[in-house]
Amino acid sequence: MSTALIILAAGEGTRMNSDIPKVLHRIGGAPMLLHAMRTGQVLAPDHTVVVVGYEGDAVAKAAHAYDEDVLVVQQDEQLGTAHAVAQAAPALARHAGDAVVLYGDTPFIQPQTLARMAEARAAHDIVVLGFKAEDPGRYGRLVIQGDSLEKVVEFKDANADERKINLCNSGIIMAKASTLFDLITAVGNDNAAGEYYLTDIVAIARSRGLEATAVSCDEAETMGINSRADLIAAEAAFQARARAQAFADGVTMPAPDTVFFACDTVIGRDAVIEQNVVFGPGATIESGAYIRAFSHLEGCHVSRGAIVGPFARLRPGAELAEDARVGNFVEVKNAVIDEGAKINHLSYIGDAHVGAASNIGAGTITCNYDGVMKHRTEIGARVFIGSNTMLIAPVTVGDEAMTASGSVINKDVPEGAMAVARAPQVNKPGFARKLFEMLKSRKEKRDKGAK
Repeated sequence: MSTALIILAAGEGTRMNSDIPKVLHRIGGAPMLLHAMRTGQVLAPDHTVVVVGYEGDAVAKAAHAYDEDVLVVQQDEQLGTAHAVAQAAPALARHAGDAVVLYGDTPFIQPQTLARMAEARAAHDIVVLGFKAEDPGRYGRLVIQGDSLEKVVEFKDANADERKINLCNSGIIMAKASTLFDLITAVGNDNAAGEYYLTDIVAIARSRGLEATAVSCDEAETMGINSRADLIAAEAAFQARARAQAFADGVTMPAPDTVFFACDTVIGRDAVIEQNVVFGPGATIESGAYIRAFSHLEGCHVSRGAIVGPFARLRPGAELAEDARVGNFVEVKNAVIDEGAKINHLSYIGDAHVGAASNIGAGTITCNYDGVMKHRTEIGARVFIGSNTMLIAPVTVGDEAMTASGSVINKDVPEGAMAVARAPQVNKPGFARKLFEMLKSRKEKRDKGAK
């Protein structure tokens, strides 16, 4: 059965006290909306519809950045969850399969949970995701008889017996799309909040002889984000889960609580991640790589046996081949570092290619930006770049060539050649003493004048 995702992302999130739409606040380096979209991919959806409202253009832009084929619909008035889902009906008018309703501010639903809901859908018309809460509080309750879900009742509308139930409603529902939209047309707003509740479709379905059931998941999966405090708790939960997964994958972390992952960080087994390492989005670390302390990596690929840091920064487009070395206070951006090449100290390598087994001396900079455009530096294999070399791009240094320390290289260096590009040194005997005496005399006169 084909599936469509309907992701509700229209809320402003007033308790966040932010101009940013709630679903665009980040967890693990990515907007929480993207977490919901990623989770839904386990169902291989034919369509994804995101229902937007507050700052809808910004939310749509984020959704399209992840999936350019996503369908975005506008909810002009927030009149409840059923009303929000109804906005997706025209976009899915020709969809004959199932639909699952997810929430952009509930980012931790696990793929295996959605897979279990899909299995339950094979035998029931409607499947609702529930969770057993330690403190049910003001959550809606699921009223179950056997494996049959009789109704979902909101806390405000629940009687005393219903409030004792600890199986709570997550709001996530799966049903055939045509059934879902048909049931929504019968939902009213005669309730304490005056809203159109999506969960009312369960009772309506039962009255029509349709079968409903519930699938349960861990309460942590259903964590909703409504405030800054919730966001902090969600980030902590995400990082704890990511660290546990890294250990399970065979990654060594001597100080795991100081390592921070992005939602898409990939690390191979037997990689070592030292303390205070931060991964931004798009980092892949192969097995056996070594990331030393206080390094920051994003949008990069580090191959087996490579060593990064300490205090290194890999920016988007950085590609390190096997056994490459990027040392302390080195920044690499949009550059390929071939096998065995070394950039060990205090350098910036941007928009460049460094050939195999080349050595880049301390203080080297690829001067890649002319104020308007970026230019590329090509460094061949087995090249020695002397310390404090400025490489004025576009420029090429051929295989087995060398630059003298302190050189400013603005012309191509042929293969096997040595480039020296610095002014000749001039020594002036006794001049330093004379200069210091002159300066001290001026200072004394100035100090006397000040008194």
